[in-house]
Amino acid sequence: MALTDPDRLFPVESRLRDLARSLYDSVKGLPILSPHGHCDPRWFADNARFPNPAELFVIPDHYVFRMLVSQGVPLTDLGVPRTDGGTTESDPRTIWRRFAENFHLFRGTPSSLWLNHSFEHVFGLTEPLTAATADAYYDHIEGKLAEDAFRPRALFESFGIEALATTEGALDDLKWHRMMRESGWQGRVITTYRPDSVVDPEFEGFIQNLADFGALTGEDTATWEGYLAAHRTRRAFFKEHGATASDHGHPTARTENLSQADAAALFDIVRRGEATPDQADAFRGQMLTEMARMSLADGLTLQIHAGSWRNHSAPVFARHGRDKGFDIPMRTDWVAALKPMLDAVGMEPDLTIILFTLDETTYGRELAPLAGAYPALKLGPPWWFFDSYEGIKRFREATTETCGFYNTAGFNDDTRAFCSIPARHDVARRSDCAYLATLVGTGRLRESEAFEVAHDLTYRLAKEAYGL
Repeated sequence: MALTDPDRLFPVESRLRDLARSLYDSVKGLPILSPHGHCDPRWFADNARFPNPAELFVIPDHYVFRMLVSQGVPLTDLGVPRTDGGTTESDPRTIWRRFAENFHLFRGTPSSLWLNHSFEHVFGLTEPLTAATADAYYDHIEGKLAEDAFRPRALFESFGIEALATTEGALDDLKWHRMMRESGWQGRVITTYRPDSVVDPEFEGFIQNLADFGALTGEDTATWEGYLAAHRTRRAFFKEHGATASDHGHPTARTENLSQADAAALFDIVRRGEATPDQADAFRGQMLTEMARMSLADGLTLQIHAGSWRNHSAPVFARHGRDKGFDIPMRTDWVAALKPMLDAVGMEPDLTIILFTLDETTYGRELAPLAGAYPALKLGPPWWFFDSYEGIKRFREATTETCGFYNTAGFNDDTRAFCSIPARHDVARRSDCAYLATLVGTGRLRESEAFEVAHDLTYRLAKEAYGL
């Protein structure tokens, strides 16, 4: 018995299925490029064994626990830490049993595909996970985790990962990346500059963060010029630790192109903690344009992740903090919002700005036409809720006619769940090959071209977009 169908996600019609299978066979063994994600760099620095199955599959994965929470399972019952240090479930086997008892909730979701792929292809399990098999699963995975072949670096290599990017805040000391570099290990794990905590006036502790930013860089972050200099200093430090990109998770896609005098005046309001919500949004928008200018100078790819109402549940945010499954898609304007930045830098062929959205209704109407015109813009892959067979299919259908394949940035997995990386890339490769087979079958693409495009979508586009 197998947990996964070898022809999963391929077309049902036999001729197209055969072609999709051939396309997939040509790319399934290509190295994995994971240029944007949230794995913990400490895993690879320490190379200690993963503690237990619950801490590998359940506790760090908001895809997993948000589904369980939606069915009434408290986060505390799943071992998710509380910000106040309060009590949460600490027995990993108990957490695993709760997960197994509720595994049926994931039927039909991409999480089911990812998890079953990991269970079968990483750990060699072939029986379905249920309440009855929970302990057998736990014991089997626990036994594997005790082996050297299942330590983080060994899995990294067995997964065929060529490069993996983590994401660190502007105030991070990057000690884990430094430890990796000094260890002599050849695995390529690089950082990404994520300055939200010192760019977003509504980020908790923002004013203290600015002071810490100045102390860390030796720049006067009470002035606009010193504040910008601090960013340049930190970007250079991140580049020394392998960074090829910056990442910006803003609630809107708003950009501004203020004069430096007006930007300095806005910064003075922001640093005193006196900004209105509109002024805070304007400052975030100005900083996207400033970051784009810095990217022209230092070569970092600029990623914009907009369209998410982050930490939507105030009680969950207060008890458990950020990134606990309550970031919700919302309507996003791109055409008007990006115009100030695009007027400033959009025609620069040496700049790469990758756009990600959770409002997929904008793909055909706004994002594909923008990326199909401005040299600086690329479309990031379907993100988060749309990282799925259906999401990838809709993305290709909505964007290819307007911006083609070559104004997109390949695929990235954006995950905190390490073992899901090969599974997510497998889904993307299968989904793209299914779409390409359909184009060939309907006379819109030659078969030889489809094989070239499959390779580009799997490997080359991400490599080029992220400077890897």
